[in-house]
Amino acid sequence: MTSPRLPTLIGTFALLTTLLLASCGGGGGGSSSSSSGSSSSSGSSSSSGSSSSSGSSSSSGSSSSGSSSSSTDGHTAIQQAALASKPGVLAVALGRSKRLLIGLGTVDVAPVQSQKLSPDIYDQYLTGLGTSAWPSWNSPAGAYVQVVAANADQLGAVPMFTLYQMAANGDGNLSGLSDTNFMANYWSNVRLLFQQLASYGKPAVVNFEPDFWGYTHRVNADPTQMFAYVNIDSDCASLPNTVAGIAACLIQTARTYAPNAYVGFPPSLFADVLPTEVAYMQALGAGKADFVVMSTLDRDAGCFEAQNVADSCARSGSGWYWDESNLTSPNFNDHFALASTFNQGLQLPLLWWQTPMGVPASSPSTAKPWRDNRVHYFLTHASQLVAAGGVGAVFSPGQSDQTNIQTDGGQFQTYSKAYLAAPAALP
Repeated sequence: MTSPRLPTLIGTFALLTTLLLASCGGGGGGSSSSSSGSSSSSGSSSSSGSSSSSGSSSSSGSSSSGSSSSSTDGHTAIQQAALASKPGVLAVALGRSKRLLIGLGTVDVAPVQSQKLSPDIYDQYLTGLGTSAWPSWNSPAGAYVQVVAANADQLGAVPMFTLYQMAANGDGNLSGLSDTNFMANYWSNVRLLFQQLASYGKPAVVNFEPDFWGYTHRVNADPTQMFAYVNIDSDCASLPNTVAGIAACLIQTARTYAPNAYVGFPPSLFADVLPTEVAYMQALGAGKADFVVMSTLDRDAGCFEAQNVADSCARSGSGWYWDESNLTSPNFNDHFALASTFNQGLQLPLLWWQTPMGVPASSPSTAKPWRDNRVHYFLTHASQLVAAGGVGAVFSPGQSDQTNIQTDGGQFQTYSKAYLAAPAALP
């Protein structure tokens, strides 16, 4: 890997610290309440099996039902393309048009259909290990993947899965890395995921373990030197027992079982590791994936402004609500400059994920609904996401009490339809 391409931004990290303190990305998504078959919630705040209701809404752009044979060599095409062209190459590999993609996550199909929305991507969490983990939510084991994929098909969208298994012992608890039972279970579920995606046979997207890489970075800045059981998995018997080995095994398993799946790693935006995060992700091998998962906040800005304990928004920091005029920091230009360093450093397109859905307001929130302005800014300044190296943005609540398409007063419906009427082209 090349050395981090950070020199032009080193002086801005102090400026960006308040913008990034709460950018955790993971932590479980908003609830998706309905179930299919024998599925049940895992006990996590992320989604349970959502229903596969009849009817479908038409999608914008081309269909996501491209054959797996055409997507099999998409990974090589992404790696070999010029950096500026990679977002477009990925969009085409996913069966979409060459424009900035928009998606929704942790939401049931019915409200998406009732608002006649046309997401390109439909995201749900896969959480837990053991008897209550995601493979048990439907029968036979792992069928929840097919439930989500079928729901995505109804929406004309590409299914996306956020794998969030490493937090099974608790957020930030890394004890499982040296536990053979934990890791054997982990790898079994990873294999099952990609076997299910192979059965699905159409393009799909997988986001690998939000927050986890930030926690490992805090322990050891060199992922090739931090122990984790990897080669107990027969599919990865030749790989090292390290955190970098985990990343390599995730990619290798995806390529082996489901070449129709496109995968990415989410860099940590924790302020204490941020100055060396590009170098860490390079050492991890994240540049061998298909895209980089970017995030902003994991809750609406107003929830942090109110320091709401019930919604896990009591955190240190400030500057949660960004300046849309880009005159004072933190602001959106700051964020896109940061995002660009990951695009350049890892030489991959960016996919924004779990972007908060709150509605803009002139004064800080004191109660729900919490304010935020990322939907408004992203969908009215889509060309800035493209300029930073973006392929798309997925919007979803990071917790069940955050704003969603049913509580945003029609904001996402209004701005997404306006965007799709005049989309930002990918190079």
